[in-house]
Amino acid sequence: MAMEWPEIFLVATCSTGFITLFKAFIYFVRWVWVMFIRPSKNLKTYGSWAIVTGSTDGIGKAISLELASKGLNVLLVGRNPKKLEATSKEIRDAHGEHVEVKLVVIDFEKVNGEEIVKKIGEETEGLDVGVLVNNVGMASPYPRYFHEDDLEFMEAIIKVNLEAITWVTKAVIEGMIGKKKGVIVNICSGSCTIVSSFPLFSLYAATKAYLWMFSKCIGLEYKSKGIDVQCQVPMFVATKMVKLKTSLFIPTANDYSKSCIRWFGYKESIYVPYIFHSLQCLLIRMVPDSLVTWYLMRQFLYRRKIELAEYSKLQ
Repeated sequence: MAMEWPEIFLVATCSTGFITLFKAFIYFVRWVWVMFIRPSKNLKTYGSWAIVTGSTDGIGKAISLELASKGLNVLLVGRNPKKLEATSKEIRDAHGEHVEVKLVVIDFEKVNGEEIVKKIGEETEGLDVGVLVNNVGMASPYPRYFHEDDLEFMEAIIKVNLEAITWVTKAVIEGMIGKKKGVIVNICSGSCTIVSSFPLFSLYAATKAYLWMFSKCIGLEYKSKGIDVQCQVPMFVATKMVKLKTSLFIPTANDYSKSCIRWFGYKESIYVPYIFHSLQCLLIRMVPDSLVTWYLMRQFLYRRKIELAEYSKLQ
């Protein structure tokens, strides 16, 4: 006997609800697996060397130290020779002769793409590079309107956040293609992936959005060639650039680096490795975009007022 329309509607509604709950359950189980149970990969199987850009402070420095603790030799890339030497000394003091360290001084604000490719190519010649971490980045010193950004800053942030990552990847990826394995990790930002807009940091968010799409595209291009390209999405981390104190949702760079390296070598193209950032993302996605952007604008205007007052005192 054929079902009546009310029965059909009830069956369809129940089926849809079951499928939705089942998908949520599978997502939750997978989240628990990757966050708490899934083991880290042996990154030395990709190669004996790792390259980290922006390796003298914050997340980049913490990742460098963590990679060295895994037995990888580390090529540190930065613009400040003294800071590079200090990071190198920390690694050598901790691991002695078990880990090699090379230093490459590049000021990404002042060199062009051809110079970057040539310099990285020369410094990595003969090295078995298995891991590349594109971490170098910059942001405005405080929240400000787009018209307030001077031309020098605008050119610098585009060269550092957008061009540098592109050219360093270009310099390294052909070697990975040749041996059919490698890991490329690009440090992105929740400013362009978790929230729909990031007011008063327009250029920063826009350049990070490029990195997000770049990672997704080349990840598909080189998946069949044994190269895993990942885009890591941190929310706020307590670094000099962010200028925030640590809290449940704002980890230290060291704590963050331990979480992110556990994901290196896996197939996720976009990922949020720190557990409380992941929970924070879930909460944000449950709130209407209009409310999130209103809150961000309000908070950044308040922060702008405070930091402008502090800046005026220094003049």
